[in-house]
Amino acid sequence: MSTADKLIGEAGRLIVNAGYNGFSYAHLAERLGIRKASIHHHFPSKVDLVVAVVEQQRTVIRQQIAALENDEPDAMAQLLAYVDYWKRCIEDQSEPFCLAGVLAVELPALPEDVGVAVRGHFNDLGEWLKRVMALGVRQGAIQLELEPETSAQFFQTAIYGAMVMARAYDDPGKFNFVVDAFLARMRTDRS
Repeated sequence: MSTADKLIGEAGRLIVNAGYNGFSYAHLAERLGIRKASIHHHFPSKVDLVVAVVEQQRTVIRQQIAALENDEPDAMAQLLAYVDYWKRCIEDQSEPFCLAGVLAVELPALPEDVGVAVRGHFNDLGEWLKRVMALGVRQGAIQLELEPETSAQFFQTAIYGAMVMARAYDDPGKFNFVVDAFLARMRTDRS
């Protein structure tokens, strides 16, 4: 793994745990056992590093979405795969919160380039969810109270709100409870 990749990975972990303003190049240098000058060599500014972290996450998520869409024609199965991913990550604390979600909370105080990347993440996710909602309606597996675009935004809100609840209560079960209740309202089979 390259030094840049190590920096991106560790910066991502620090952001999830402490937010944009909760970490510095000094923290990163200490955690990786390198000099701050080495970090600046790869990422001249903190903005450059954080944008790289968000964009790397966006790339991974786009790949995961493409794989889901190609491998799983069932809309509800796609939603459940997405939800199950977060259930696992929150329960085992491998990724207790979405990096873009942490940054979105700080958005008003973030540099514009970071904000653009974060909004891009939410746009990517929202577009996929809109496609899944529309597909689910066509398949008869999902019932929506509103059109797919609005329903996708509500679903995103439920997922990120459930992450906040799980973190606030230090209880992964809160995530499961909120999301499972939301999914139950959408399912046509009610199982």
